[in-house]
Amino acid sequence: MYGLTDEEVKTSRSKYGSNEIIESNNNSFIKLFIEALGDPMIKILLIVLGIKLVFLFADFNWFETLGILIAIFVASFISTISEYGSNKAFKKLLSNNNQKTCKVKRNNILKIINISEVVVGDIIYLCGGDYIPADGIVIDGSILVDESSISGESKDSYKSSNNKDKNSIYKGTIVNSGECFMKVSKVGVNTLFGHIAKEIQEKTSDSPLKIRLRHLAKTISKIGYIAAFLVFFSFLFSNIVIANHFNINLIIETISNIPLLLDYVIYALTLSVTIIIVAVPEGLPMMIALVLSTNMKKMIKNNILVKKMVGIETSGSLNILLTDKTGTLTNGKLTVKGFIDYQNNLYSNEIELSKYNELYNLVGKSIILNNDAIISENKIINGNSTDKALINFMSYISSDVILKKETFDSSKKYSSITTKEYTYYKGAPEVIIPKCKYYYDKDGNKLLTDIDKVNNLASKYMHDGYRVIALAYGNDTLTFIGFIILKDEVRTDAKDAVNLIKKANIDIIMVTGDSLDTAIYIGNELGLINRDDLLLTSNELNLMSDEEIKINLNKIRVIARAKPTDKSRMVRIIKDMNLVVGMTGDGINDASALKKADVGFAMGSGTDVAKEAADIVILDDNIRSISMSVLFGRTIFKNIRKFIIFQLTVNICALALSIIGPFIGISTPVTVMQMLWINMIMDTLAALAYAYEEPSKEYMNEKSKDKNEKIINKYMYEEIIMTGFYSAFLCIFFLKNSFFKSFIRYDINDKYFLTAFFCLFVFMGIFNAFNTRTNKINLLHHIFNNKVFLIIFLLVGLIQIYFIYYGGNIFRTYGLTIKELLLVLLVSFSVIPFDLIRKIVFKCNNNPNYI
Repeated sequence: MYGLTDEEVKTSRSKYGSNEIIESNNNSFIKLFIEALGDPMIKILLIVLGIKLVFLFADFNWFETLGILIAIFVASFISTISEYGSNKAFKKLLSNNNQKTCKVKRNNILKIINISEVVVGDIIYLCGGDYIPADGIVIDGSILVDESSISGESKDSYKSSNNKDKNSIYKGTIVNSGECFMKVSKVGVNTLFGHIAKEIQEKTSDSPLKIRLRHLAKTISKIGYIAAFLVFFSFLFSNIVIANHFNINLIIETISNIPLLLDYVIYALTLSVTIIIVAVPEGLPMMIALVLSTNMKKMIKNNILVKKMVGIETSGSLNILLTDKTGTLTNGKLTVKGFIDYQNNLYSNEIELSKYNELYNLVGKSIILNNDAIISENKIINGNSTDKALINFMSYISSDVILKKETFDSSKKYSSITTKEYTYYKGAPEVIIPKCKYYYDKDGNKLLTDIDKVNNLASKYMHDGYRVIALAYGNDTLTFIGFIILKDEVRTDAKDAVNLIKKANIDIIMVTGDSLDTAIYIGNELGLINRDDLLLTSNELNLMSDEEIKINLNKIRVIARAKPTDKSRMVRIIKDMNLVVGMTGDGINDASALKKADVGFAMGSGTDVAKEAADIVILDDNIRSISMSVLFGRTIFKNIRKFIIFQLTVNICALALSIIGPFIGISTPVTVMQMLWINMIMDTLAALAYAYEEPSKEYMNEKSKDKNEKIINKYMYEEIIMTGFYSAFLCIFFLKNSFFKSFIRYDINDKYFLTAFFCLFVFMGIFNAFNTRTNKINLLHHIFNNKVFLIIFLLVGLIQIYFIYYGGNIFRTYGLTIKELLLVLLVSFSVIPFDLIRKIVFKCNNNPNYI
């Protein structure tokens, strides 16, 4: 095995390509910013901005135009900077992949190179702990390979140059033990790893939030167009019909005056455009960007790294979660729980076992000599999970010389070592036990064994969720030593997390490569399984048609011995049912399903490909973190809805004023500067206030939202319309009722009265903010959990009072007496009792589905 020459390396790289897998979806800041402009609500704002620019020179309203431009920029910038920052943090997780090296033979010299430099035809030397850098075949030697990342199978695969059916190895897998030379057959994107990496870079379907925002954009557009038409009609009707006292001759005369009519039409069109702008909640995109970005920062503290911002909200919309077992529901680490002898005596540690010298020596040689794990500098540097657990159980030292060694082979299901005296066996009970004629007791006696008794003992522990390894020794006939029992313990907080997810009406399906018995045991321990549930193996699942799976989906709780294709199939079927599906995964084999799921949760300890495919990386591999992700997702959706209620209530009030006003002789009672301040309150500042609403566990008691459920539901419509029209009624009543005019100091220009109206409009919004943040009668419910909300609206109130007294000509405010201010505050405060009555009548209090 001379290896390739330098010239052959160049030729191979030119012909077959390099071993690098370049990410085609390289999300630069500019690209992310342009993508952010594609948000449905941003698109509406861009259209409105275009309309404003057309009419800019007609009305010279630079402030409003600038305000819309700023709203677009800030919302897109916040969204982009958050996702860009998250992507940078994610790239750090993958950076180690580029530093991997391998040992390659070139020019007949074994040298170390970066894996990106490997080419087709290279001869690679592999030993325990090595990362396999490309696809190829074993040409000399044999190894045990951990292929769980591509197959989902937790057992090691035996690869040998002597067996053509078992000599293929794949990029991204790990050598657990043995040594060999491999010849590279595929590199880069042509490897299995590369094919999956390429597949996950394809475009995915829209998130539930984006779909809902698209519906909302259409709804708001329709409302805007209808309102614009009504304003257009009401203005012309007011100026042509009402102004002429319904006199048909005067009406005809006005219509015949083309220049005058044209002025009316142009002004009516200008008003209509303004109404379309008023109807659009320009603060919504910024609020969504803020609420997503602020929660991303909170989630990282809970071991949740969000790669794609919409993945947070999607988590809260989950209907079904497909979850791995190992490492997610369990600790992901096998631990020896003890040694069991023939009489079913348990020795839970090495000290207990060492009391029986002969038995101790036999167990020590069986699990320490017959072991592929290697300890270097007090660290275990290779070996499979079972061997690592065994070597942690005992510190036994033997001077015996190993004459022959058989590594573990999944077809044989055992490994063995031969010393000068005996051969020691370690393996599956069903293989070892039938070969045992005798058993060894703790007192050093060798007696005839009862095969059925030993089999029953093994079955008992396997049924209790243990992995059971049989130990035996001998030459011509074998003597049974006992069992080593191991367990991957359920995470201490997994049961609470599972219960929390179930309370949230999310169905959990455990999809695992382990046996059905193990999966059932874990499922029962977590309270995941009910009496009538379906507990399937992969083979049983594949005997069912897609329609049968759809019919029985709400009963399926376990899929054991699962293959990668099972996960992808389940994701496809669930999405076909218009349900929101989440999936956890850690292996290369999981990448496709992670990408196709509505939200993919990759494990922090998983492969780079899985992390690349996912929307969210669970840094601690814990299902508790997934439950927290659901809670954050639901909180975000709640916060978005609260803000929409708040802003659309103001918009409805403004629209009603604009439509009804011309009929009753009310022109626009606020100035441009006042409107700019009102927009800042209702958009920017309110967006900040609602973005910091804290997660509340009561949200986990609700049903999952239907994928097609629109953002504005009937409860929201009730509050928006009723409070919006009540606010409009207050404004009109205030402007037209003689009592208020008589109460406010008279001025020929109504400067004090209009100051009072400006104060009324702003404080109505401030008080209504407390209505909209909770559906409860107690408006202060959990309010101190969101100190930002309190601070913002307290400052808004103080600044508004400052403007009343010191705004002057800029804000057209000239101060109010204490008596006048108290009257205005009392009238504006009435939105609170009005909304409390609405909540009581419509039974909104404590209704979890209110928003």
